[in-house]
Amino acid sequence: MNKQIKLEPYLWHGHNAKGEKLSGELSAASLIFAKAMIRRLGITVQSVKKKKRGLFASTGGKKLKPSDISLLLRQLATLLNAGIPVVQSLEMVGQAQVNAHGKKMLLAIKTDIESGTPFSKALRKYPASFNTLSCNLLAAGEQAGSLDQMLERVASYAEKSESLKKKIKKALTYPLAVISIALLITTGLLIFIIPTFKEVYDGFNAELPAATRAVIALSDYIRKYGWIALIGFMLSLYLLKKSYQKNTVWIEKIDRLSLRLPIIGAILEKAAIARFARTLATTFAAGLPLVDALQSVAAATGNFIFNKATLTIRDEVSHGLKIQRAMGNTHLFPPLVVQMVGVGEDSGSLELMLNKVADFYEEDVNHAVDNLSALLEPLLMVILGVLIGGLVIALYLPLFKLGAVIR
Repeated sequence: MNKQIKLEPYLWHGHNAKGEKLSGELSAASLIFAKAMIRRLGITVQSVKKKKRGLFASTGGKKLKPSDISLLLRQLATLLNAGIPVVQSLEMVGQAQVNAHGKKMLLAIKTDIESGTPFSKALRKYPASFNTLSCNLLAAGEQAGSLDQMLERVASYAEKSESLKKKIKKALTYPLAVISIALLITTGLLIFIIPTFKEVYDGFNAELPAATRAVIALSDYIRKYGWIALIGFMLSLYLLKKSYQKNTVWIEKIDRLSLRLPIIGAILEKAAIARFARTLATTFAAGLPLVDALQSVAAATGNFIFNKATLTIRDEVSHGLKIQRAMGNTHLFPPLVVQMVGVGEDSGSLELMLNKVADFYEEDVNHAVDNLSALLEPLLMVILGVLIGGLVIALYLPLFKLGAVIR
């Protein structure tokens, strides 16, 4: 009787042939096997270490992260390229999963395929992990007999898309974090510090400056009704979010406004163009007709304005208009992008030109996000100065006046 090999979880960091940093988690029998598995995916290993299990650690039903999905797609592509059948590949990748949810999902997909269900159709049962675009691309790969190549292409697309999404989150998180901390400090001053000053000033029996009276009044209001205001604010945000998700008019207005925001708006616009170009290049290269490809691209742009414009481009292309002219009619895409698409369309190298556009704008977003902190620091310092410095000055104004009287 063969002894069952015990698999251990390993965390790894590395980079691909293009120098893009990647990381993930996998299960292997040893450190040597873990490194070998990662190298087979075309990844240069920088570090691999066994994952420490805490006292309350669990590998239970956590949802798979986008990086996990990309990794398992690459693993499947590598195994299929080596000539291993789909069912056996799913078994091997499933058994190597650390995440119990991922393992259960892959083994269920394997069971569906054994019963005669096509691979892409089996994946559609798990929309949280495999979106419609990925399933459509894999279906095209199945029909063309190049599933391994399409798995690799979808994995690369998912990695680039996730990397761009992280850059956008980074751009938005920094200023929001600083402003949130400033508001917390200000609230703390209003609730805990200002009442102490109020008790001192009440003993002066003198009229306080207008700024000091306003700050004390604000402090009293927050201490009495702050929790009501907080509940109202949270409820308003919840209702606004629900309204935003269901009301296309709201979605269009907010997304249009987001594109007009200083600094941030330019980053969001470049990101939308990059997603448009990358998704269209990927779907077009997969052999999907241009009209069908544009339908898939619309949902991937991440902005309602570009979504709507892409559907308009699809309609015009379906009526015989060249994609270059249709893109120009939207007045959303820069002239350089429209010209490059036109060159690609005329020369039969549309995929190549779209990938160049995507590379250019992704790199532009990277530089913009890296420079964002330097651009926003002066503005954030002004906000901090007005909020906290204004409170401090208002509190000490009576003391300054009292010092002038004593002199």
